[in-house]
Amino acid sequence: MSTKSLHQQVTARIEEHGEGWTFTPRDFADLGDPRLVGTVLTRLVRRGRVRRVRRGLYDCPKAHPILGKTAPDPMAAVRALMEGSSAQWQVSGAYAANLLGLSEQVPGRIVILTNGVPRRMTLGKLTLIFRRAAPRNLLGAGRPAGLVIQAIRHLRERGLEARRLGQLRNKLDADTLSELSALTPKLPAWMRPIVQRLTERTNS
Repeated sequence: MSTKSLHQQVTARIEEHGEGWTFTPRDFADLGDPRLVGTVLTRLVRRGRVRRVRRGLYDCPKAHPILGKTAPDPMAAVRALMEGSSAQWQVSGAYAANLLGLSEQVPGRIVILTNGVPRRMTLGKLTLIFRRAAPRNLLGAGRPAGLVIQAIRHLRERGLEARRLGQLRNKLDADTLSELSALTPKLPAWMRPIVQRLTERTNS
């Protein structure tokens, strides 16, 4: 395969995904020699076609009419980094609550619980912390149910008022509510009543 044809295939795949796609060189592993793929990506970065977020991580930034290129999407970056890994992972803390609309707080660092390798990296002004976690803290990992569990854990001190709990219930599909109901016996004792209230319509 010539470098030119590889360039065309890499470019075509990037264009197929479009703006907002976050990727690593692994996403082109089927196209040829990883070193040549790296060369193509370096050229595309120099031409402004893609952005190097950090070593081994790239994206196609979305254009904003006022702000210009938007910042990298943290969740897309995490998914790209963990893709192909057998490790479980789950966003936790304030960011989990923020993603579900339960908190307006946008943290300066995002903690990702995992049974994989712990590490820390930066995305602009944002810090991603991959923290090793026990299996009991990875219930529902990688799925909306896991996000809900982590958000509730974060909001424990303030609790979840009935109004916000109802708003959250309306955002969740039947499969997620059913999974939460099935996971309830495995949750900490203090969390079970909260999740039971959240899933009550699936148990009626």
